[in-house]
Amino acid sequence: MTSSLVLYSVADRIATISLNRPEKRNAFNPELVSSLTAALLEASDDENVKVIILKAEGTTFSAGADLAYLQQLQQNTHEENVKDSENLKTLFTTIYYLPKVVIAQVEGHAIAGGCGLATICDITFAVPEASFGYTEVKLGFVPAIVSCFLMRKTGETVAKKILLTGDLFSAEQALAYNLITYVTNKDEISQTVRDFALKLCNEASGNSLMVTKQLIGQTTNPALENALNLAVQINARVRESEDFKKGIAAFISKENIKW
Repeated sequence: MTSSLVLYSVADRIATISLNRPEKRNAFNPELVSSLTAALLEASDDENVKVIILKAEGTTFSAGADLAYLQQLQQNTHEENVKDSENLKTLFTTIYYLPKVVIAQVEGHAIAGGCGLATICDITFAVPEASFGYTEVKLGFVPAIVSCFLMRKTGETVAKKILLTGDLFSAEQALAYNLITYVTNKDEISQTVRDFALKLCNEASGNSLMVTKQLIGQTTNPALENALNLAVQINARVRESEDFKKGIAAFISKENIKW
């Protein structure tokens, strides 16, 4: 993996993939999304890899979409917005359907798309200091694609609470909502995640891990593809709305907005 936006290494049958835009709080842009997808597929195809750890450089796991990207979205045609939404869908479905276990190591805030990335992984560890949240509604946007995965984890009541308010919440709350698996102290999380990954490598059949992950995905979410296709269209359509343009303009200029 050669992209500077994503770091990739393999040791002891564990692939470690790191978001590497710390100066931008590991915010999403098209290049990062495609590089991360490529790294996950590389790990999937690598016979020397049994388990994947997904983490981030710097103090933020991911702040969602970056400013330049948000500005560009306002200039996109409908077809360009559909294609861009498809790319985000591909990233999330790659993790969801990947035949290898993906463990998230969240040592900083995970917001909007970054929250989706952290919580879609098979197992998620987070430090107590991490904040989570789907803040899209505050920008005139919708968390369309991630919502397709979210309700299976949280249930409808919690999903409505966190998606409609757009409020941030703590790692302990994320654990209570079933969005993450463990809360682990910062000075212990790296070793704890590595020990967990090694345990899977040494104590579980690779084929059994793959089939069990597929079984859970296919039996709990059989209509996922239809929901995602609808979400892609909604995602693209909302980007063309006046509320989205108004919200992004206020966000970029750091102005308070009254809806």
